[in-house]
Amino acid sequence: MKNWVKISLISIGIFGIIILMFFIYVSSMFWDIGSSDETYNAASLIENFNNKQTEIYNAKKYFKSIVPKYKEVEIEFEGDKIERLVIMPQDTGRGSNTAVEFQDWNIPIKSAKADSLLKVLGWSDNSLQTLRNKLDDANCISITSAEPSQIGFKRSGMGMYYFNVFDKPIPDSLKSRYNDSCTYIYANKHLVLEYGGGAIGPQCFGK
Repeated sequence: MKNWVKISLISIGIFGIIILMFFIYVSSMFWDIGSSDETYNAASLIENFNNKQTEIYNAKKYFKSIVPKYKEVEIEFEGDKIERLVIMPQDTGRGSNTAVEFQDWNIPIKSAKADSLLKVLGWSDNSLQTLRNKLDDANCISITSAEPSQIGFKRSGMGMYYFNVFDKPIPDSLKSRYNDSCTYIYANKHLVLEYGGGAIGPQCFGK
C-alpha cells in the first residue's frame, strides 16, 4: 500500500512538472512575440492619424456605405486572409437581440467560405478589395461599423492600437470615460485613441 502511494505521488509530481514546463514554454513564446513587436505612444498615433486623416475618413465612409442595414460588422485583414470577421444585429436601443450571428478568424480571402460570407453581407469581391485598399491607404488593418467607428491601427504582440472616430462631438459627460490614460486617451472631440491589451504583455499605453 505504501509503495502504491509513493508511486502515485511520484507520478503526480512528474505530471505537475510537465504541465509547468509546458506553461512556461507557451508563455515564453507569447512573450517573445509581444516583446519583438513595436509599441506606440499617443504622440505617434496622433501623428499617423493626422498624416492619414483623409484616408481614414474615406475608409470609414466607404465601410458605412456597404454594411447592411440593421447590421454591425467588424473586419480585420492580415496578408491574404480575413484575420477576423464579426457580424451582429445593430443595437436599436429597443431591446433588440444583439447576439453575435457570425464570428470567425483566419478566413482565406480566396475561398468558398469567404464567398459565402460575402453573399450574406451583400458584398462583391470588388467591395471587399476596395475596403482592403482603403484601409491599406489609411495605414490601418481593421474597422467596425459601430458608433464610434473603431479603426485598428496596428497590432503589437497580443495587444492592438485603435482610433475611435466619432461622427458627433463627444459629450462632456463621456470625456472622463474616454480619457483614463491607460486604455483610452482623449485626443479631440472626434477622436479617442485606444489600446487593447492582450492576455500577456502591456495593458496600458506606453509613455
